[in-house]
Amino acid sequence: MALSVKGKVEQILKPESGVSRAGKEWKKQEFVIETDEQYPRKVCFTLFGEKVDLINGLNSGEEIEVSFNLESREYNGRWFHNINAWKIDKVTADEGMPVPPPEFGMDDIPPEPADDAAGDLPF
Repeated sequence: MALSVKGKVEQILKPESGVSRAGKEWKKQEFVIETDEQYPRKVCFTLFGEKVDLINGLNSGEEIEVSFNLESREYNGRWFHNINAWKIDKVTADEGMPVPPPEFGMDDIPPEPADDAAGDLPF
């Protein structure tokens, strides 16, 4: 299930890393955005592995759109949830605004038909 949400970067947390029981290195970084809905919500997303690089260059207050997956797992009778981000796009101020048509110029007017062509009309 892939979802997306827009909001402002509220906080970028410190990267974390370690080694799994299987001996593999891992890294993750979390960040929080505040949605721009009528009732704003704060959402904490997690980036894993190479996806951590997606947060590079982002600053608090920037407007972004985050694509993410939801995942839940059970441990000792309790359920834990992850909101895993897999794509981050910066939202520009003019995004969503229609592109204005090009300006009308005198060169856009077709030329007048020649006098001899006026008699060729079928009506």
